[in-house]
Amino acid sequence: MSAKLNALKELIEPAISALGLELWGLEFNSAGRHSSLRIFIDGPEGVTVDDCARVSHQVSGVLDVEDPIQEQYTLEVSSPGVDRPLFTLQQFEAYAGHQVQLRLRVPFEGRRKFKGLLNGVEGDEVLLVVDDEEYLLPIDYIDRANVVPQF
Repeated sequence: MSAKLNALKELIEPAISALGLELWGLEFNSAGRHSSLRIFIDGPEGVTVDDCARVSHQVSGVLDVEDPIQEQYTLEVSSPGVDRPLFTLQQFEAYAGHQVQLRLRVPFEGRRKFKGLLNGVEGDEVLLVVDDEEYLLPIDYIDRANVVPQF
């Protein structure tokens, strides 16, 4: 996670926790006037639209006061959904045994995209099995990871 996202996480996590919810993860997409800060929240009973609205209101207040993002942006608050993104080693470990899709920041053995069975975590690496081949992917290489929904 970048230093900017870590600073944002430390800033807004207490406000989300105070509402009885968990900060699942953050994404910041910088695109000039169309930049967005996406906050994923989770809770013991799931997430409702009202939960998203409450978090949006609380976090907006914190961000207005602290002003950590200098550019214009849109704030989005969402549940992680069935194709939930994975951000931390603990989340990867919790979803061991599930199918995941990964996109890397830099190529690993000539590839940037992987889809396979998440076999867990070893140290600071994610163990992924793709077509009977095991890959140990450093968490710092992972740009985006999502659970593949099974219906």
